[in-house]
Amino acid sequence: MNKLKFLFESNLFGVCTRIGEKLNFSVGSIRRYFIYASFFTLGSPVVIYLFLAFWMEIRKNIRRAQNPTVWEF
Repeated sequence: MNKLKFLFESNLFGVCTRIGEKLNFSVGSIRRYFIYASFFTLGSPVVIYLFLAFWMEIRKNIRRAQNPTVWEF
């Protein structure tokens, strides 16, 4: 079970973790709300989740381009 939890937390974008840090909510409750909302609305929160994951990745790449490390020169 711990391996599965690590897989989800390390490889699946970290959107719920980031929202939990920003809003000071527990990550588990945010994940449950996404799951419940997905069932009740036939998957529309999945689109929001993917959009947020895409946006977080773009922001990370922009920050990396603005602040290059020593190895990127």
